[in-house]
Amino acid sequence: MTAPADILFTNADVHTLEESDRTAEAVAVRDGEVARVDSAYEVEFLDGVETEVVDLGGRTLLPGFIDAHTHLQHLGRSLVYADLSGADSPADAVERVADAADTDREWVLGFGYDESTWDDSRYLTRADLDRVSEERPVAAFREDMHIAAVNSVALDRYGDEMPDADVKAEGGEPTGVIVEEAVDVVYEAIEPDAAEMRELLEAAQREANRKGVTGVHDMVRNSRAPEVYREMDLDDDLSLRVRLNYWSDHLDALIETGLRTNHGSEFVAVGGVKTFTDGSLGGRTAKLSEPYADADGETGQWVVDPESLRAFVEEAADAGYQLTAHAIGDEAVREVLAAYDDTDDPGEARHRVEHAELTDDDALDRFADSGAVASVQPNFLKWAREGGLYDDRIGTERRERSNRYADMLEAGVNLAFGSDCMPLDPLLGIHQTVNAPADCQRLSVTEAVRAYTGGAAYAGFDEDRLGTVEPGKRADFTVLERSPWDHPETIEDIDVAMTVVDGEVVYDGR
Repeated sequence: MTAPADILFTNADVHTLEESDRTAEAVAVRDGEVARVDSAYEVEFLDGVETEVVDLGGRTLLPGFIDAHTHLQHLGRSLVYADLSGADSPADAVERVADAADTDREWVLGFGYDESTWDDSRYLTRADLDRVSEERPVAAFREDMHIAAVNSVALDRYGDEMPDADVKAEGGEPTGVIVEEAVDVVYEAIEPDAAEMRELLEAAQREANRKGVTGVHDMVRNSRAPEVYREMDLDDDLSLRVRLNYWSDHLDALIETGLRTNHGSEFVAVGGVKTFTDGSLGGRTAKLSEPYADADGETGQWVVDPESLRAFVEEAADAGYQLTAHAIGDEAVREVLAAYDDTDDPGEARHRVEHAELTDDDALDRFADSGAVASVQPNFLKWAREGGLYDDRIGTERRERSNRYADMLEAGVNLAFGSDCMPLDPLLGIHQTVNAPADCQRLSVTEAVRAYTGGAAYAGFDEDRLGTVEPGKRADFTVLERSPWDHPETIEDIDVAMTVVDGEVVYDGR
């Protein structure tokens, strides 16, 4: 006799996202695992005395969204400190930062502004932030996290530690705009202790669950986050699965402690090691083969030069780690793929290129041939509209062949979607690529949802337990108020009704 289920989700429009993407009416869960996916009639045979039955009222049930590139610590900061993502002008951003100055913390902080959406499209400056405080250090971070603004107090304290080339100046005086390694100095100065880190991660976790996210691949550096995640796991306080991608400067420690890719528990596992190559298009620091459209002759900069990149990739790959390399410009993508080609089997290791916003045809072929994963952010297509950030930075021709997700799939590239927390919102990303302006960027609803479920699961070696709704897999689900297949033009407006992790309802917004 078949044992009864712990919980039944019935009266649903279930999309399994298996290869056939078969649909069903109900799902039975036992011990955190999918026990049956079938008609409501068949699944009801698993209804026992203690079985909980959840009537979803015709809502759409999908595999749980897995965000393949996050920074939950920074997401938590935007929730705990000043959230600048909705600011519509420099003045509005400064006002939001000033409102955060009422706390008793030493630093006054704001996170997530995007000047490309403002009529006065410029970075925040020292002059802006001096209006917030002339006694306390103030910093406001652009959403790409490669650019920040600091006030005079912060410059006086930390300017000597910042590389001159990464501190922008006019007339010989620093403007307060800092990039790349100079921003790292500020990150180190504001790094939270374990107690504050837990506050940030708990806030970020709640937001992730609210957005239907059941798992994340989190990028961590010089941080208490790994320690805190494991404490939360031991305390049974994690409501999403966390895969930790450690920065390159953790490699020696990882090797010495014996932590390897895929080590861990059901909820916290070691991912890969992350390195940079270039910066960002917003900061004109992404490395391009041709100059920027709005900067005479400039082609960006190396954060990690190709020679150093190859040396690191060789060391990490030889030690058995998956690699995740940040590369945005076409020149940077080319160098990462070349470095991966020198390793034994980049496809088996599932080495990843993070972002890959500009890729030429040769890069697509090399992606497909190597088996490397394109870990990309469909929400970045918000900049690919006419008159958007990409038009300004790289011009119309390159804008129209940025973020080539359709071309990637056609070439046979392994595609995984993430958000980079800009913002963390899978439905926004799915909407952007389903409604993308160029054919090379545009995916069907099924293709886009798969990249945020099965594709991201594959990037984390989890395709055997996550990414589809089928018997034997973990019961991680996202339930939507409306079907994105029925409403493709308004996917970003669909609400998440419920999030289920390991068979437990961790968010109910019905």
